[in-house]
Amino acid sequence: MIEQTLQVVSVKGTTVQLKAEQKPACEGCNGKCGSQVFSKLFGTHKKTFSINIEQSVQIGQKVRLSLDDSHIVRNAFFVYMLPLLGAFIAMFASALLLSLPELWQIFAAIFGGVTGFFIAKHSVKSLKHDVHLVKVYPISLPLTQIDGDCGK
Repeated sequence: MIEQTLQVVSVKGTTVQLKAEQKPACEGCNGKCGSQVFSKLFGTHKKTFSINIEQSVQIGQKVRLSLDDSHIVRNAFFVYMLPLLGAFIAMFASALLLSLPELWQIFAAIFGGVTGFFIAKHSVKSLKHDVHLVKVYPISLPLTQIDGDCGK
């Protein structure tokens, strides 16, 4: 199981918008590796995630969600390999079976890659339904004064 703690951004009925806490790509090299550079360049936008929660939650509250990791490998195959396989199959079919010129082979590869992308996009939509609520954390109140801390 993969678990993540998210913060409630908005509540509309039972549909809750959640925002993940942004974590650095790695903490070992203090920004000297390639993954930190790419994180700084492309990881600035914050994404929200909507889910139906039957429990009562408030904005600012934190919830823990879990995802069954048995489907991750299958969905990773669809996302990464299906467009690539679609491009190769379309290119080889246009070259070997149809004997098309090279320009048409390139167009066939692009068409196969785009088709593979849309098939992968359609098949990965089911991943959203495998997310389960594990825990709803209570809202912690800010402590402004502790008994005996007041100097009267």
